[in-house]
Amino acid sequence: MSNANPGRTGLVLLACCVGQLLVVLDGTIMNVALPSIESALKFDANSLQWVINAYLIPTAGLLLLAGRMADLFSRRGFFLAGIALFTVASLAGGFAQDATQLIIARAFQGVGVALMSPATLTVLGTTFTEPGQRAKAFGLWGAAGGSGGAIGVLAGGVVTDWLSWRWVLLINVPVGIALFIVAAISITPLAKHQGPRKLDILGAVSVTVGIAALVFGIAQGEREGWGSPVSLISFAIAVVGIGVFLFDQAKVASAPLVPLNVFRNRTIVAANVSMFCVGAAMASTFYFLTLLMQFVLGYSPLTTGLSYLPLSVAIFLGAGMVAPQTSKLGGRFTLISGLVTGVVGLGWLALVVDNKATFVADLLGPSLLFGVGVGMVLGTVANLATAALPSHQQGLASGLLTTGQALGGAAGLAVLVAVANATGGESRVPEEMASGYANSFLGTAILLVVAALAAVAIPKVARSASNESDESAPAPVVAHI
Repeated sequence: MSNANPGRTGLVLLACCVGQLLVVLDGTIMNVALPSIESALKFDANSLQWVINAYLIPTAGLLLLAGRMADLFSRRGFFLAGIALFTVASLAGGFAQDATQLIIARAFQGVGVALMSPATLTVLGTTFTEPGQRAKAFGLWGAAGGSGGAIGVLAGGVVTDWLSWRWVLLINVPVGIALFIVAAISITPLAKHQGPRKLDILGAVSVTVGIAALVFGIAQGEREGWGSPVSLISFAIAVVGIGVFLFDQAKVASAPLVPLNVFRNRTIVAANVSMFCVGAAMASTFYFLTLLMQFVLGYSPLTTGLSYLPLSVAIFLGAGMVAPQTSKLGGRFTLISGLVTGVVGLGWLALVVDNKATFVADLLGPSLLFGVGVGMVLGTVANLATAALPSHQQGLASGLLTTGQALGGAAGLAVLVAVANATGGESRVPEEMASGYANSFLGTAILLVVAALAAVAIPKVARSASNESDESAPAPVVAHI
């Protein structure tokens, strides 16, 4: 952090962290409320999944496009627009009178998140440029995002039990209004974009359709079978869409949405592989740990939520280690250390194979290790990836990372659900269910091993984008977006 007013940059950091917390929290908080929503709004068994899918599909599909458009037009504007849309959609969803109204509101929430999520990273990347302050800022951002899933499970249980499922959505309204005000007064506009603001329409449409179809196909395949007609058609559309996008970026577009030469940067590739694997690991761990607590160990939803508190605290502890460790030993070492810590936690969690396990003896230790690892990884990955590209491509770096995390969560969870179900997860015998969940934890640990291997490719002192990708690019602009 440089010459900028410390009070203002503190508000910028607060806005970015709260924004990221909302993004991740809202992805999990609805899960606990689904039974109440099904009863209240008369959902049928096939349509209830759209409460989740209507949020996930536009979020994943638009993240990359929104991040790049923020580079070309206004990072501040996209952040504020995302907050506003998310808040209004939450209000509409909270007062929904039927299933259709709720699904539409959830879709607009997803669009708002797609606008907001990459902007939280771009704002941080261009506000905090001094290495120590930057590592600290990204560590706190990672803590907010990493703990959001765990807090969502707790908040969903508490709000649904004590108030109503509607407050799972309505609680976003006062938070969103406060966030909008803080962001509006603290984030200052960047000087106008230098060069043409030409948007690659073919690339934008093809990648949005391709990613959205891929996420939809994964969701349908998990529920209806991978060979179902809907899944196969969705995957075919995804292949065509992504194929057209890659051809357009390489051969057609004069101003490509994603210049493919950014993938010559080893740090960018390794960071995105790591984020994909970590996204899969987080989604899968929260999902199977919840099932283990409720279906095998017999915890109530509220007890399950409270059991996530140590995990949330551990994520913040891990995030607090990022800045000092990065300053002393470098981002690569911090990233690998966090991933290895997560692997050990998941391996320990895989030892829970029956319903005699206790929280203190069998779940607390693994939760703490996994939480510390996640806290170390998320902020470090974001820091490395955004530092590897120049300021005018911060939205691109953020869009790639957040898209990878979303795709990792969808794909990883679908694959590991299949692994768990094939090895006892679908049984109603606690020991068999626990065995299936244990296999899913082992699979998740393998994903983090893959991420650690990718992280080894990061240079010991990661070169900046000005050295690797675009020597003429301007340096990041301090305290502005």
